[in-house]
Amino acid sequence: MRLTIFWERMADHFGEAYADSFARDHVMAELGGRTVQEALAAGWETKDVWRGVCAAVGIPADRR
Repeated sequence: MRLTIFWERMADHFGEAYADSFARDHVMAELGGRTVQEALAAGWETKDVWRGVCAAVGIPADRR
């Protein structure tokens, strides 16, 4: 998954403004105790980060 697609999905789910805040501030066990930004900076694949976000917040399967 390209990074642009990842951010589009984040904005679609959380809204433009909150997606960035969520990515910076929300620490998730699904990402190894990292935020989205930290996981991406650590080299995680965007598809794996997206899957972690989906699992953490319960995004329905049809939106994954």
